[in-house]
Amino acid sequence: MSGRLAMSRGRDDATVLAVDDLQEYLDVYEHRLGDEYEVRTAHGGEAALAAIDEAVDVVLLDREMPGVSGDDVLAAIREEGYDCRVAMVTANEPDEDVVGIGYDAYLRKPVSGDDLTEVVERLRSLSAYVDAVTALHEASERRAAGEHDPERVRELRDRADDIADGFDPRDYRVVFRDLR
Repeated sequence: MSGRLAMSRGRDDATVLAVDDLQEYLDVYEHRLGDEYEVRTAHGGEAALAAIDEAVDVVLLDREMPGVSGDDVLAAIREEGYDCRVAMVTANEPDEDVVGIGYDAYLRKPVSGDDLTEVVERLRSLSAYVDAVTALHEASERRAAGEHDPERVRELRDRADDIADGFDPRDYRVVFRDLR
């Protein structure tokens, strides 16, 4: 079973913050994702900055908004150190200036409900993998220091491997950026 499929799903599992300056898109996100996740909506960048907190797992972020842009919101999220994944959702093709801004996925509007669910699950898998590798590293350090728990190390390695089974090359680029 791939890592994406192995993750449990349900409303209490993940919080998604959908950010757009167009209410129609916010309504679509809430309608398409609301049965699976807790969905918060923010009408514009300023509202997004007020709505983000540690409970948010995934942000669906419009890039081009008046006032506080999606790029500005993403920069603030990264600067504040929030432990969430960000998918830029925009009508435009990505250009060279977005390469280094630290998003985890890029979707072009219009986005189908299946694509929304897939990107949220993919981003949750990336977070679960980083958590598993971090725990594996800590358990390996303890084992090397004489706190011998080979079963725990094996369990964590298997968990990381199970999650990574569903990865593609872009997923590895994102997690290796995070594991630095």
